[in-house]
Amino acid sequence: MTAIDIAEMPVAEKLKLMEALWDSLSGRTDEGIESPAWHEQALKQAESDLVAGATRFVDWSAK
Repeated sequence: MTAIDIAEMPVAEKLKLMEALWDSLSGRTDEGIESPAWHEQALKQAESDLVAGATRFVDWSAK
């Protein structure tokens, strides 16, 4: 499969491909890929904002 093949795929097929790739990658811990430092900082900031009441959860299904 080439980039041109992917570009020509219908959106529904692209989404199925993305789901298959994610399923294949998620849960794998043997690749030695670490989360970048900025990601940990963003998570800590989000948690801090939540505790401080500066942000809240949003129920996406309610939108």
